Amino acid sequence: MKRIKIFYYLLGILLSSILVESAPQAYRRDPGHPAWHHGAFQDVKDSVRSDLRQMLHSRAEVPFQVPLEVNVVLIGFSGDGGYRYTVDSQKLEEFLRVGFPSHRPSCLETGQHLDIEHHVVFNVFPAGQPELIALEKALKAAMVPAGTAREADFGREVPLFEVEATAVEPEFEKLYSYLFDLENGGYPVEEMDRPKPTAIFVVNFDKVRIDPRNKEVDLDSLMGGRIPPLNEEDMKKQEGDYIYRYRYNGGGASQVWLGSGRFVVIDLSAGPCTYGKIETEEGSVNSRTLPRLQNVLFPRSGSVNEQSAHDIFVGRLGAVIATTVEHVLAPDVRYETVDMTTRLLVPIIILQNHNRYNIMVKGHNYSIDVEAIESEVKKMVHQGQEVVIVGGSHGLHRHEKLAIAVSKAMRGHSLQETKKDGRFHVHTKTYLDGAILKEEMERSADVLAAGLLDVSDPTLSSKFYLRQTWMDDTDGSDSILKHKPIWTTYGSRRQKDKRRKSEKKKQGDLYRTYGTRVVPVFVLSLADVDDHLMMEDESLVWTSNDVVIVLQHQTDKIPLSYVSELERRHAIPSQVQRHILAGLASVVGGLSAPYEKASHVHERPVVNWLLAAGCHPFGPFSNTSQISQLLCDIALRNSVYARVDSALHRIRDTSENTLKLPWENR
Repeated sequence: MKRIKIFYYLLGILLSSILVESAPQAYRRDPGHPAWHHGAFQDVKDSVRSDLRQMLHSRAEVPFQVPLEVNVVLIGFSGDGGYRYTVDSQKLEEFLRVGFPSHRPSCLETGQHLDIEHHVVFNVFPAGQPELIALEKALKAAMVPAGTAREADFGREVPLFEVEATAVEPEFEKLYSYLFDLENGGYPVEEMDRPKPTAIFVVNFDKVRIDPRNKEVDLDSLMGGRIPPLNEEDMKKQEGDYIYRYRYNGGGASQVWLGSGRFVVIDLSAGPCTYGKIETEEGSVNSRTLPRLQNVLFPRSGSVNEQSAHDIFVGRLGAVIATTVEHVLAPDVRYETVDMTTRLLVPIIILQNHNRYNIMVKGHNYSIDVEAIESEVKKMVHQGQEVVIVGGSHGLHRHEKLAIAVSKAMRGHSLQETKKDGRFHVHTKTYLDGAILKEEMERSADVLAAGLLDVSDPTLSSKFYLRQTWMDDTDGSDSILKHKPIWTTYGSRRQKDKRRKSEKKKQGDLYRTYGTRVVPVFVLSLADVDDHLMMEDESLVWTSNDVVIVLQHQTDKIPLSYVSELERRHAIPSQVQRHILAGLASVVGGLSAPYEKASHVHERPVVNWLLAAGCHPFGPFSNTSQISQLLCDIALRNSVYARVDSALHRIRDTSENTLKLPWENR
């Protein structure tokens, strides 16, 4: 009898273990699971050579076609998310393919299109129910009460919860690795140069399930169980009588954010969020910027039928995806720099008019981390290109001509602001003009490289420079800014009209050897200045194609003309780590801000603040000193595109000149 009981006991344990193992789990890859692959690149692999030959032999300026694969992952749109709404992934993919087949980026510096056009290939597919529930669990655990907020269009006050995006980001990383089969260390060594997949996660959570006040819902039981349908009364309660929104590392509130990996999150159940620039309509984000399912299922105008509302929703969702592609996945190039060098030297030069503190000294809130900057810059250069960052502090009182240059660059402009009394008040705001400062520094006769090399590796002198002496300095130009940008030697038409200097080089000059690009970073650490002193466009950084200038002073906070919800955004001029990295990302990687895009209709860059939050150092709504892996990939791609674009211009110019020869010699 005991043996029979033991047998049934063991049998029960075995059956329970089988049931546990067979229960659906998130991110579980069973045998025979369909593997994701780069279908777009396989389709065009054989036609690239013929397309290139046809383009080069055609007199029409046809851009070079490059495939761009965009993966759109629908989360909660299979009848298991908010409102139990369903979106047909195949129909959405067809709509995107027809409506947004190609995209041609531009160069923000010149305002001209690149000779490269992206052939956009969309892959739209849904995520499974276990993955949806796993994300909802992580989001519910990360919600923190943050007072109350008003619903859209002057609605009622409801509880507000905020989510730190970096807390739920690891769960999205798990989903990314699971979908693209990167769980086992990614690609093998021989395939490391393969294009890495990029993803847009479009999310529709059930707000009733993820309500942190709701303790009755057991999300674990829904991992593989049947999600109950909703009746009409439940549908009306799907908003949950609360609002939640994301903040990436404490930045501006948003429902769209760029992750540190290779994905963008668009959460349609979050928000709505409102942010942008005060008294400026361009690029502002409001409650109607993103489509909301509440407006689809309960439209205000009774004449809209269900199918029309669904079509409008899909159309607006497609427009948001297209905007994400234009601003993040295939953005414009900030500076088209043809960099053929094997070394990159970044001297960080601190110019200060005080002895109160030194931002190069570690351990303070205002300190800069050179090692962290170097680590981020190395992600934006190709394998085999050496990166060396050195730094040094110098007193402006010892460099008279640079102090004069800073004084000359101070400018002021009038502002009209509305005060609490309801009246306009006019006042003058002082700012530092970066373009004038650079020009004045170029004209000065000051040498700072010796101080930098004293605090760096002694072998840099022979490794990076052909000759250096500090005795003679009579040529009237700053040795730090003496070098020319590399791209000027590759077909820059502006340089053709300039006179070539044939003066003999003097011993006091500093000349680069072949194979090294120098990008100086000047940090102006100033004391006893205007508390609200900034550079133009309410920024603390200014860049050109070969230099970065950053402003630093000890004011606590400077209010900006940007708002997030009901609060003004502030700049912290004492902390310049993020601004140094933003400048280097633009100059070294050619990265433009995710909210900026060249407009050929307006003949200027225009802004769209929808994608201003996330893992990047640009703009007033960001608050991180890191660059996402997606933007690092784009920086590497920009350097390749710059070479291709320059080569195509050179080929076409040569071909045009060759065709003109018979006519000129008649």
